Amino acid sequence: MYKFLIRPILFLFDPENVHHFTFKMIRILSKIPLMSSVFRGMYKVNDPRLEREVFGLTFKNPVGLAAGFDKDAKLYNELHNFGFGFIEIGTLTPKGQSGNPKKRLFRLKSDSAIINRMGFNNGGVEDAVQRLKKNKGVLIGGNIGKNKITPNEEAVEDYKICFDALFDHVDYFVVNVSSPNTPNLRALQDKEPLTTLLNTLQVKNNQKASQKPILLKIAPDLTDEQLIDIIDIVKETKIAGVIATNTTISREDLNSDAKLIKENGGLSGKPLTNRSTEVIRFLSEKSNKAFPIIGVGGIHSAQDAIEKIEAGASLIQLYTGFIYEGPKLIKDINKTLLRKTI
Repeated sequence: MYKFLIRPILFLFDPENVHHFTFKMIRILSKIPLMSSVFRGMYKVNDPRLEREVFGLTFKNPVGLAAGFDKDAKLYNELHNFGFGFIEIGTLTPKGQSGNPKKRLFRLKSDSAIINRMGFNNGGVEDAVQRLKKNKGVLIGGNIGKNKITPNEEAVEDYKICFDALFDHVDYFVVNVSSPNTPNLRALQDKEPLTTLLNTLQVKNNQKASQKPILLKIAPDLTDEQLIDIIDIVKETKIAGVIATNTTISREDLNSDAKLIKENGGLSGKPLTNRSTEVIRFLSEKSNKAFPIIGVGGIHSAQDAIEKIEAGASLIQLYTGFIYEGPKLIKDINKTLLRKTI
């Protein structure tokens, strides 16, 4: 019903306005008595064979919602009813910021893709913390970044602020240095600044009574040499794992209108499917499966998910595929995993 009735209507309107409208509708519907139970009945797959033990956490199923969809932790309880095994909120920054000027979100329907240059728009980490206090048992990842006005030389402080604020309210952390939409942010992926950043967070982590897994989210545009550096950095800093991958700045082999293709920002969706899987396989093989990988990028079908798991991903996340395919995709993936007993 979603793909043939609801999506064509939603896709008539501005993507960012539709996002906010959809949030409101899900919230309203979820307040109707028994409606949350209806959603769970339609989309949730409960089976112990789907459970995954990854970096010390138990995931009810391996299909999560990627960061960027519920940036401010406003709808994670309701979104969980669609069958996700975990929800990643953020990217959050110390101070709230409006992000880049609109229009900043574009559908490439011919490519089943999205270009965004949102720019870490969020209300600030403390606002999100207040909403996370209302968590009803959802496994939450906290994706953290730096404010746009913070120079790279001071970026570590921004990540420390977010880490401290979120520590008691999330189950794992994701360090985002790979978004193409904050000026110079990707320079933090270089070996020296990235090692410093992750080591600093690990020091804070080790000072806690119990530690939280810290993951690194990387870009799909890294070279093989840079990916080898990532493997070395994970080993040196002893972080829990990697999320592969963020959006790409590549525009190869697209079929959409030339004007759309030229829009600045990160590309997500089907054009990223193969590259993100390549990165997962490279990291898994070259590291000899030394750390868990969460696979994300271009998952629009159960087969896409299976390929990422077979390439070495322990868990997967959806974003653009969720927008194009709807919540049935989550159920399809989990059902297929049960049939394949992966």
